[in-house]
Amino acid sequence: MPKRADYDFAGTAIAPGTRRTIELPVSVMSDHTPVTMSVHVIHGKQDGPTMFVSAGVHGDEVIGVEIVRRLLRTPNLKSLRGTLIVIPIVNAFGFLNHSRYLPDRRDLNRSFPGSAQGSLASRLASLFLNEIVLRCDLGIDLHSAAIHRTNLPQVRISPDNARTAELAEVFGAPVILQSPLREGSMRGAAKDVGKDVLLFEAGEGLRFDEMSVRAGVAGILRVMRHIDMVPAKGIAKPKSASYYCNSSKWLRAPAGGLLRSFKGEGDVVSEGDLMAVVADPFGNKEIEIPAPFSGIVIGRAVMPVVNEGDAVFHLARVTSVARAEALMDGHTDQMTDDPLFDEDEII
Repeated sequence: MPKRADYDFAGTAIAPGTRRTIELPVSVMSDHTPVTMSVHVIHGKQDGPTMFVSAGVHGDEVIGVEIVRRLLRTPNLKSLRGTLIVIPIVNAFGFLNHSRYLPDRRDLNRSFPGSAQGSLASRLASLFLNEIVLRCDLGIDLHSAAIHRTNLPQVRISPDNARTAELAEVFGAPVILQSPLREGSMRGAAKDVGKDVLLFEAGEGLRFDEMSVRAGVAGILRVMRHIDMVPAKGIAKPKSASYYCNSSKWLRAPAGGLLRSFKGEGDVVSEGDLMAVVADPFGNKEIEIPAPFSGIVIGRAVMPVVNEGDAVFHLARVTSVARAEALMDGHTDQMTDDPLFDEDEII
């Protein structure tokens, strides 16, 4: 069998069976400190797809960085077929400042496709699109909720895309949410250039969540196994199917005050169930928040202090409460018992 060719990335040749970390120049800060985007490339000995995994597009969404760290330590990658491109922290500016945004106060995930001559966010978006997305056959982008919110592990996919729907099922998160493409998003720009991207959401901004991390690592490995990038050994199929939801709604606080929540992420509710109560600080008035339809709580606020109109629950619509409850119970058991995660390996 002829030797596979080296992989050229930004002028660096990466030999088959090796890995390298390469720094892509992004900008120079006001004190002349250079800022780069660190890209870790693993080039397998055998031919196969090229896939990217990215995290930290929003600098305060740190859970993806931990998912990437654990992914890079898995022994499965020793038998990699194809090429894996991993970007643990896309938005280094926001990561260092514990901020969602870039110094130009722009949201990177609303700045695609970007421009090499534009604002800082636009330049970083252009760099990522051209140097990462266009090189790959598939991408998985890791996110969490914003600060003071948390998300149930979920994969978001575009409507009318059979391939991403199939891969989302393979990923095995508790919920698959059909989510329209937003203007300026990475997913939208990738679609425009013919590339598929799965968006994984889990956990809380500036926090780690063990079950969410496990769901992310396991899901990525399942997708890699499905597209024949890694052997199947040690990668279990989901014990429980994902629940597919084609719509969702944020429930908002009907008044300002103290929020007492009675439902958490992953809970399945029926129409009319009491979700929470908002009370004024004097205890004179309480306003109930009922479920407007049957659904799964896929996100919620964790701050107990709310203003009128604040988003407090993200509810994904379900057609069968009984089936949704059974699937959510199955996913809870799986994340607790998954043999992929030996406690001695979580360091």
